[in-house]
Amino acid sequence: MYRYRKVQVRPVEIQEYVSRYVLSLDNHVSIADALTAFCTEKQITAGTVSGIGAIGSATFRFLDPATKQYVDKTFDEQMEITNLTGNLSVKDGKPYLHLHVTAGRRDYTCVGGHLLDARVNGACELVVEDFDMNEFGRRFDEETGLNLYDF
Repeated sequence: MYRYRKVQVRPVEIQEYVSRYVLSLDNHVSIADALTAFCTEKQITAGTVSGIGAIGSATFRFLDPATKQYVDKTFDEQMEITNLTGNLSVKDGKPYLHLHVTAGRRDYTCVGGHLLDARVNGACELVVEDFDMNEFGRRFDEETGLNLYDF
């Protein structure tokens, strides 16, 4: 499902060190499933992720602040991930992925926003930084309708 290499990075202001992993996801896998499995295996409870790649479908999620309801939209087409960025935390004892992506289409327009999931169609290369510290939790915020950090 994924291959990785670990690199140690020093120094970082918020802690003594960060573990950095370079992942190359297999073709046709779910990015969310692979990243969740990786975070579970490595017990990553606080960190960041960034990456690039190619996908054949992606589901974006949009929160309507007026209704506090999510609206999901799936794009079934070949696209290039021009930027994937996000943070990693924990909610209800499980990895919680907060990912945003911009994806380029064949006509050179882009779609983007909160990434619920995408399926690799070609390659996907990610860099995961594990903060090697106490977990970042999440709590539901009634006012915004969002799962916010709970330090």
